[in-house]
Amino acid sequence: MNLNITEKNYRKLVLQVSLNGFSFCVVDTLNDELLTFQDIPFNVFQRNNKVEDLYWKAFLDHKELTKIYDEIVVVHDNNLNTFVPKPLFDEEYLASYLQYNTKVFETDFYTFDVIQNQEINNVYVPYVNLNNYLLDQFESFDYKHFSSILLERLLAFSKNKEETQVFVHFSGEKFEIVVLKNQQLLLYNSFDYSTKEDFIYYLLFTAEQLQLNPEYFNLSLLGAISEEDEFFEIAYKYIRNVQLLDVSALQHRNNFTKADNLKHFILFQS
Repeated sequence: MNLNITEKNYRKLVLQVSLNGFSFCVVDTLNDELLTFQDIPFNVFQRNNKVEDLYWKAFLDHKELTKIYDEIVVVHDNNLNTFVPKPLFDEEYLASYLQYNTKVFETDFYTFDVIQNQEINNVYVPYVNLNNYLLDQFESFDYKHFSSILLERLLAFSKNKEETQVFVHFSGEKFEIVVLKNQQLLLYNSFDYSTKEDFIYYLLFTAEQLQLNPEYFNLSLLGAISEEDEFFEIAYKYIRNVQLLDVSALQHRNNFTKADNLKHFILFQS
């Protein structure tokens, strides 16, 4: 990271990391413009290798990752998190918040993000091995959980909308359901899935639990999704008001496609 103000290059590097691969983008901070991005998935055979070795190989192949940046942000992408209301939050007991919805170990490291303009914190388990590897590459960086960024951006998107808003964010092997109303979080949950039937079951069950009528609530889809996708089609079959999230404002910051901006909604705004 470049800390000398006389040598600023006005470039920020953002990495969204997981055990199945990672993506990164470079941001021109002077003009608030996204310059480039790259997806680096690990296939099922590669996943048998040590994950740090896969990152090491990717750093050799992509020279943008070895350049000097004024700012570096690492986004941890997993479902090892939970949102905790601030009145119930105690930094001394982070592990206790996660033990009911995910498998935790005594050796796990816990941290949290403060959610902007909300009375909640996001407690999560970052990938410590990846943080350690990246510290060897960059010396220092900031990191957050991807769900913190997703929630903050969706809250901004739903500003001045009084009706209940339902969002589903798709990635390769999991999806997140976020339900907001009057700038408040009603529900956040992450689900593993493999078929469209898995997806619609979890979505309709969530709607039922929140007493949301599929004839009336608005559903916005984002992430790795398109109108031609079978997941969009089955949502459209069972829910009256379905659309892809409007990412036109985000597209003004780059020259990438609508599909790119939907898929990398979190990466591009970190």
